Amino acid sequence: MNYDLINQLGFGYIDFSYLFIGLAAAILILLIIILVQAGSIRKLNKKYQKFMLGKDGKSLESNMMKLFEEQAILKETVTVNKKDIRELFKKLEGSFQKVGIVRYDAYQQMGGMLSFSLALLDEKNDGFILNSVHSIDGCYTYTKEIKNGKCKIELGNEEKVALDQAMGTEE
Repeated sequence: MNYDLINQLGFGYIDFSYLFIGLAAAILILLIIILVQAGSIRKLNKKYQKFMLGKDGKSLESNMMKLFEEQAILKETVTVNKKDIRELFKKLEGSFQKVGIVRYDAYQQMGGMLSFSLALLDEKNDGFILNSVHSIDGCYTYTKEIKNGKCKIELGNEEKVALDQAMGTEE
């Protein structure tokens, strides 16, 4: 074998057995990479075949257009729903959401608990207390305005309990 060419290239000092082992290792690594890539291509091809099953280009395009149209309809519906929900929340802020009621016997003589204090409050603890006092002579009803959970007029014991119930601060 003519080693002049190998010597001229500067590889004359290399042992050919090491070179052969290195090339064999490189071939083995490349073979493994090819097998991994072939597996990936096979998986991708299966997904593609499943995607294209029974479809041609036109039907696939029409299906995609239907999906885009449905998405636009859903987007519009979500926008309308968000607006409606905001309006409902705004309306709910002013509605009575908290209730407290206490029944009591105003004069301990009638034998029944016909009197009551009813507290109705909104989200901001604004509202009123309705106090109905029953006696032998008749029924008297009073209201007291509540702002921010407070009343400018002094509250009776039953009214305080009803207000605490409504605000969730009862002991």
